[in-house]
Formats: sequence, structure tokens, C-alpha cells
Amino acid sequence: MAEAAKYNGSEGAVVPAEGHGAVAPAAGTAVIATDAVQNPGLPPHRKRVTDLDPKVEKRAERTVYTLFYVSIAGSLGAVLAYMFFPIESGDLWDIRLHTMFVGVGMTLSLLAVGIGAVHWGKAIMADHESIDERHPVPSDSATRAEAVEVFTLANEESGFSRRSLVRNSLIGALIAFPLPGITLLRGLAPQDQDPVTLLKHTMWEEGIRLARDTGGYGVGGAIRAADVTIGSVFHVVPENLSQATNLLDEKAKAVVLLMRLEPEKLKERDERKGWSYDGIVAYSKVCTHVGCPVALYEQHTHHLLCPCHQSQFDVTDEAKVIFGPAKRPLPQLPITVDDEGYLVAQSDFQEPVGPSFWERLK
Repeated sequence: MAEAAKYNGSEGAVVPAEGHGAVAPAAGTAVIATDAVQNPGLPPHRKRVTDLDPKVEKRAERTVYTLFYVSIAGSLGAVLAYMFFPIESGDLWDIRLHTMFVGVGMTLSLLAVGIGAVHWGKAIMADHESIDERHPVPSDSATRAEAVEVFTLANEESGFSRRSLVRNSLIGALIAFPLPGITLLRGLAPQDQDPVTLLKHTMWEEGIRLARDTGGYGVGGAIRAADVTIGSVFHVVPENLSQATNLLDEKAKAVVLLMRLEPEKLKERDERKGWSYDGIVAYSKVCTHVGCPVALYEQHTHHLLCPCHQSQFDVTDEAKVIFGPAKRPLPQLPITVDDEGYLVAQSDFQEPVGPSFWERLK
């Protein structure tokens, strides 16, 4: 009968031991350490200041419900800021004030309720170590009864039922903090105008030159057809964009990507053959999925990529969707050149720009 290794705990050595079918251990595997780390156990419990001094505990309770009240004030403040600092004028200063006060209100709403909840748990709730033993499911009736006891004990230790100011202020804060988000939803689209009309008509019209988008409110110089080389891409806005009443809104609808390909690579329907000029095509920059900017152009594949959700459009085939969640091709802007060689629009887009929505006519 073969022998196996047996540990001699007193000396930390390996000695032979009899076993059924055992084999001698390989070299280097029969060493057993005698100085294994011992379980240190739990450290002595240290009481908090709030456990030792009732005045400190009361002060911590006041801090918690004050933070919850601050959260309520922040939520209501964000709603009021939305109402009293409108951005319909399009003025940059109005937009800044609106953004600042709504943002401050929402920050107070979320930050105060979070800090209050954490402070409640750290300073007021019962502070003792416990072991939560896991049991196989489904639990028996005795375990379920114990679960009810745990909830009852948790309620007693946290003071949720007993500390009415803390409880009621928390409930108020939780009710109030979604209000700014709900209020902001009404501003997603004007209620007194048809979305089809708003998105179908932009500042593009016959004869408007294509100008470089310099970012923000800036409008660069007009673009000549000769300046657009094969493989290049231009971010374009209407030359008259600075005359818009609501500049940012109009720019968001009218932004265009301009590219030049070899004319023979374009797959154009008969009714669209006149929409491009010598291989130069212009498509809306607004993704038809959820309105993100389609800003990445792959020169070799002639694909436009939306970086938000990875929708891809084939520029050679009327910007049709070849990958991703978008369902419609990018609207094409009909272009030509004027007498001075500058690229100009033939008309506005022939369909609404931007994401798909149920009021679309097609």
C-alpha cells in the first residue's frame, strides 16, 4: 500500500502516512507553513459621539432634516428658475442665467438629500456589528417570520417611525426632487406649434451660400466648389445664420456636412441627380436616431458615423443607414454653384430633419 504525506503540526514537517491509492507528493508541493494567518476577529466596538451624548444626537437629527428641507427648497427653486428665467428670447445672457439657476437648484436637490441620507445612517441609525447568515431559498415560515422581525428591528433602530421630522422631511425631499425634471420635459418642444413645421423648415433657401461653421455663434466665410477637394469634409451653416432670431435653435436644425467624392461613385436616383455638384454632396448633420451630431467621416469607406449610438450612413448611396439604430437616411440638402463659383442651396431640405417622431408625414 502506497504512502501519502501527513502533516506533523508540532514541527511543521511532512511525514509519511498510509492511504488508499495515495502517491508520494511531488517535490516542492509538500511544504505546509506553520505560521498561517489567524482570524483576528472583530475589533472592539467603539461608540460614536452621538451614542454617548444625547445633545450631539439631537444636533445630528436637526442636521439631517435640515438637509432634507434644503433638498425640497432646491427642487422648488429649480422649478421656479425654469419659470422666471426663460430662454425663449435666445439671448446668451438669458440662457446663462437659466442654466445657472436651474442647475444650482437641481444640485441642491440631489446633493442635499444624498448627504442627509448618508449622515442619517452614520450618525443616528443604530451602530453595531452583526452577522447576516444566508439561507437557501425558498425560506420556511420561521425564516419569513424572522425577516419581519428584522424589518421591525430596523425600523426601531433607524428611528424611521419614531423620528417624525426626519421621516417627513425625507418623504418631502423624495417627492420634490423629481419635479425639476418633470418641469423641464415640457420644454422639449413648443406646445403651440407643429413639430413637422418646425423641423421641416430651416434657414436654407434658394441662393443661400454655404459657409464654414466656426463653432458657437460664429459663421465663417463662404465656400467655393474649388475649395472642396476629394475626400475632404466641411462643417457647414447658412451664410445668413447670424440674422436668425433664435440663432442656436436655427443652427441646430440647419447644420450640414459637405463632402466631395468621385462623381461616378454616387448612386443617385433620377430625381436627385441635380442635388449634387461635381461629386459634392451635402447632408444634414443631425442624426435621424435621437438627434446627435453625425460628425465622423471615414474617407476610404465614405461612411458617416454618429459617435453617440454608432449609426452609420453611406454617403455614396444617399446617406442610407447601413448600421445602428437609426431608421431613416440623413436628409440631403440640394446644392449648386452661383456665378462666382460659391456653393449655394437650391432650396430647403425636402423632409424634416432630426430624429423620427410620430407626427412625421413620411
